[in-house]
Amino acid sequence: MSPARKTDRSSPGHPPPAAPGAPVSCRPRPGPRDERGPGPRQAPVSAPALVDADVAAAVDGVLESVLRDRVAQATRLDPVFGAGVAERLARFALCGGKRLRARFLWWGMRACAGSGGAPEDDGRTAAALRLAAALELIQVCALVQDDVMDGSPVRRGRPALHTELADRCPERPPAGLAFGAAAAVLAGDLALVWADDLAACPGPSPAADEAVRALWRALRTEMIAGQYLDLRGQSTAGRSPDEAVRTACLKSARYTVERPLGLGAALAGADPVVTGALCAAGRLAGTAFQLRDDLRNAFGGPGTSGKPAGDDLRNGKPTYLLAVACARAQAQGRRADLALLRRRPGPGGFPDAEVARLRAVLDETGARRAVEQKIEQLVADGERQLAAARAEPAAGRQLRALMRSSAGLPADGGEGSAR
Repeated sequence: MSPARKTDRSSPGHPPPAAPGAPVSCRPRPGPRDERGPGPRQAPVSAPALVDADVAAAVDGVLESVLRDRVAQATRLDPVFGAGVAERLARFALCGGKRLRARFLWWGMRACAGSGGAPEDDGRTAAALRLAAALELIQVCALVQDDVMDGSPVRRGRPALHTELADRCPERPPAGLAFGAAAAVLAGDLALVWADDLAACPGPSPAADEAVRALWRALRTEMIAGQYLDLRGQSTAGRSPDEAVRTACLKSARYTVERPLGLGAALAGADPVVTGALCAAGRLAGTAFQLRDDLRNAFGGPGTSGKPAGDDLRNGKPTYLLAVACARAQAQGRRADLALLRRRPGPGGFPDAEVARLRAVLDETGARRAVEQKIEQLVADGERQLAAARAEPAAGRQLRALMRSSAGLPADGGEGSAR
């Protein structure tokens, strides 16, 4: 969106970006939190059973408190920086998102209750909520910078942060667009700094702290490696299905499901066998989550993916879905379709007609159904690994529901399927 055209993108569900200096908050999520009256935003939740009732609400309470403090620090440092970057970043973090990673961390910890011999709560609840908030902030970093790299104007049904920053720039394009992109990169860096601050807070024990630090270091590097491989795949115009799965695993699966589960297990002091089974389940479920996200981006609307439908197809992103379509088109002798699938888009991406044809090819080659089947198999394998982890029964049910719902499959109930 050009800064010269300040289109009002607001709607009843998505109000316009707040002006600098507005309070750092977002309207409460609908659901159980509102029915209970004042919730974690007014008083932090510390009892594990209360967090169980609404993990997202408990994490939001911690996140809002942390962000209020960080924005105040940034504003004291420089009011322009505070209003221009820190406030907008905090608002982006608070407005939207399912708190998926936070919920996997929490239920991973609860699933390991008793496996490490730790008492019911020796400070683990507070540590888990802080670490869950850190995961939400590293996710913000990934989303903000991913939108810059992809040139996506919308995120979570709202203007992407780089779009908002460009629209607020007094310069006309292309200077405004360049400013928005550069400022968004800095905002993403700031989110990562805030995440690291939270992750560095002391946990329930020195052993847990050491395990968390090792996992956190791995998580950050894996996420960046996956993003690089994704970019490289776009520039080289192709990758095999195996390469696409590896990229999806590094870019999203590990830091979305596997590492949060591992962090929860570390806080619980779980033994290596339980932790290994839990993380194996997470890797499978996380890959299924990413493949579902690819399908939603290709065939769903902004209401399901949070981004414009067909964004990945328009930009020629080499997803697993596209790799499967290429392999099938080649095997079926569909030369024209294979040429289209392998074509690299121009600066503005593929036109609407070619995006529509790409969607049709994904159906006609059977790639769409093949990916659906792959998702179902990954989740089934993940459920078997979860069973091997001998999770605490109630938490195990929550994790199973969360794994299924995050992969777009019918869930069996539980907090994970609520939102």
